[in-house]
Amino acid sequence: MSTLVIMAAGMGSRFGGIKQLTPLGPNGEIIIDYSIYDAITAGFDKVVFIIRRDIEKDFREVIFDRLAEKYNVSYVFQEMDALPEGFSVPEGRKKPWGTGQAVLAVKDVVKEPFVVINADDYYGKEGFVKIHDYLESGVSENGKYRFCMAGFRLGNTLSDNGTVTRGICSVDEDGMLTKVEETFEIYAKDGKAYGQNKAGEENCFALDDYVSMNMWGFTPELIDELEKRFPEFLSNIKEGDLKAEYLLPTVVGDLVKEGKAEVKVLDTDERWYGVTYQEDKPVVIEFFKSLDEKKLYPKLV
Repeated sequence: MSTLVIMAAGMGSRFGGIKQLTPLGPNGEIIIDYSIYDAITAGFDKVVFIIRRDIEKDFREVIFDRLAEKYNVSYVFQEMDALPEGFSVPEGRKKPWGTGQAVLAVKDVVKEPFVVINADDYYGKEGFVKIHDYLESGVSENGKYRFCMAGFRLGNTLSDNGTVTRGICSVDEDGMLTKVEETFEIYAKDGKAYGQNKAGEENCFALDDYVSMNMWGFTPELIDELEKRFPEFLSNIKEGDLKAEYLLPTVVGDLVKEGKAEVKVLDTDERWYGVTYQEDKPVVIEFFKSLDEKKLYPKLV
């Protein structure tokens, strides 16, 4: 058995509004509808959403109640005050603690291998098939956690309407992840991409470099590690930093560096689609219209 975990608690600050619930398909589908269909078709058995309490009513009305008639679905809450004993929310903080804390919220309902995705990203079919097959294909033979991720090409994940943040991946000769570097303000120019590291230094990248789009395949040990490492993250936040985030790529990168995990990068040439900016919306609508015309999906709503 394996599970699809959907992170749907994002604030959508650049887009405005609850973008995870915005209809984009020709029949009123939202991006999540396509992802769930692709995951179930690939072999995943159940779906767990991670949401905020303040969107629960809209979430149930727009998607959950109708999905519950077709699939094994449930949801959990990512809450800002869901902290280890001895920690409290700093005064002035306004949002939860990032993707690491989000996945930690499923600890009581996910006990099997799982794929985790963003609710507002369209990943295509290939990544779900490859991650499902990898998770089902065997167990670790070297004592390390056996994880994987869909490796998207940087050039297939950019927006024409502004810069983006991506995790730029380094991969060894065996296709294993060696490092993920969070890179900001990425844009394309003259056949290359440019972005800034955490120090604000600009670097140049090839458009076919691998990036993480938060499409990971994990075994349940990842949740144990997230829980174990969360207090250390909280302890190291600088005073006055109200935006620090506990991020999946950072935790995974630490596990790789420590020799506790290996992460197979599964190549996908799929083009990513998402609504980072309001101006992206017409492009995504046109794309889903083309899928409908090619009859690549049944009517999903």
